[in-house]
Order: sequence, then C-alpha cells, then structure tokens
Amino acid sequence: MQIKEILLRSRPTFSFEFFPPRTEAGASELFLTIRRLQQLKPSFVSVTYGAGGSTRERTHDLVVRIEQELKLPAVSHLTCVCHSREELDRILQRYSASRIENILALGGDPPSTHVDYDRSQDAFRYAEELVRFIKSFDGSSRFNVGVAGFPEGHPATPNRLQEMDYLKRKVDAGADYICTQMFLENHDFYDFRDRCEVAGIHIPILAGVMPITSHRNMQRMSQLALGARIPASLQRAVMRCADDEAVEQVGRHWATEQCRDLIDNQVRGIHFYTLNRSESTMQIYKSLGAHDSMALQLS
Repeated sequence: MQIKEILLRSRPTFSFEFFPPRTEAGASELFLTIRRLQQLKPSFVSVTYGAGGSTRERTHDLVVRIEQELKLPAVSHLTCVCHSREELDRILQRYSASRIENILALGGDPPSTHVDYDRSQDAFRYAEELVRFIKSFDGSSRFNVGVAGFPEGHPATPNRLQEMDYLKRKVDAGADYICTQMFLENHDFYDFRDRCEVAGIHIPILAGVMPITSHRNMQRMSQLALGARIPASLQRAVMRCADDEAVEQVGRHWATEQCRDLIDNQVRGIHFYTLNRSESTMQIYKSLGAHDSMALQLS
C-alpha cells in the first residue's frame, strides 16, 4: 500500500525508522525488534540507506522481508550519492519487481570511506532531481515518494527563504509527503509547518521524533551535520541524571510530551527514529494511552 493511501485513511499516522545492520546476525536481531513493534500496528516503517554496497543490499532485503513476512507497508530510503542514472534505474527495476511502492528520496552524504568523493560523478546532486527521476519511472503512479524537511533549518542553506524554495521544488517535482528531521522543540515544527503553508506547500508533513537514550546519544544528536538544537530545560534535566538509565527516562518523558502536544495540535503523523530499539517507542505509546487505542485506530 502506498503511503499517500495510508495518509488518507489514518490521522494521525505513527511510523518507525530503522537502519540496516552491517552483519547478517544484526539484521536478524533487528527483524525481531521490528516484529515486536508490529503489535502496535504502525502505519508503516522505513529503512535507511547507505551509499556503501553491502548496506544498500541489506536495505532492499530488509524492506522486502518486512513487506512479505510482516505485511507492514515499508519505505525504502534512496539517495543520490554514488549513483549513475543506470544504477538508479536498476534499483527502481528491482524495487518494482519486489513490489516495493514507497521511497524516501534524499540528497544523501558520501560514505565515510569516500573522504574526497567527487559529487560530479553522480547522476543527480539534489533530491529534487531524484524525485523527478523516480516519478518518471514506468509511469508516474508506480512509486509513492517522500522527501525530507528541516524544522530547525538545513546547515547547507542558511537562507531560510531559499530553503523553502528548495523544498517547494521537491514538492513540485512530485513529492507526495514530507518527513521532517528530528527536533526537540515543537515550536520549531509548528513554525516550519506554517512556513510551508506560506510557501504554497500543501502535502502532508510528518513530524520526526527521537527520544534521548543516553548522555552519548544526546551528544551525538548535537554533533551530527544536521544536529538537533537541545533546549536548555532538557539539558538541565539530563545534567541531573546520575546514569544513562535515568537519562533514558528523561528522554522518554520529553518525547512523550512532545507527541502529546503534537497530537493536540493536529499533527498529520509522527515518525519515530528508533535507533533500532523498541523499548522506548513502546513505552511512549503506553504513556500516551496509545498502546491499545491507537493500534485499533490504525488497524
């Protein structure tokens, strides 16, 4: 089932994101994690995509297994990096043959092993071009395409008006919905949603939420190229924690309150960045009273 159909059927939607492990053993363990989350009846799940060959293959294999064995709609990420037009066409042919209907189109970053990688070798540099290419594949209705949004702004585009112009180009190229990067302050999301409206962007916007699970995890969030802004009140709460178990409880509470507020303010959907762990996401559902009622709503 395509995501646009799910978005018409359910409001709000709840979805989970995973990344493909580097080993077969890790992939099997992750599949068990996804199976545990299946009891929550998520609207869909997504699997990230690395530019490296082995990770690329595991993304495809995991998405196919989720669709076929768990009967869950799955979104496969796809990036522009390290791809010729011919390679991208072969990937889409393979997805089509496997009946994978949903793709999240991203610009992407070169793998860490390609320090001096020349982006001029790629068929496309920007997600807008990739969206247009996917939508032109064997008829425009074959794939449903999502794109990324950046409530806190994209570091490569400090001009926020220009940033919205770029997002509008992705939408005009055929994007069906927007899934935002994670954020920790809901005001940033509401402002982003309003600015989309001003820019003439009217497709569904899903809010990306990732609970903090440890001191290291919080540092990691702020160090990434698209690092999250850590609110001072959250920093203070984490600083009071004696260990990572307490940090995880704080992070879970913070994310729960984020979700509760998002739902109260008519969010179109919530997309959980799970870090391949199920416990925090399941606890957030329970705290929201969503463990049973939302599962029934989404069934």
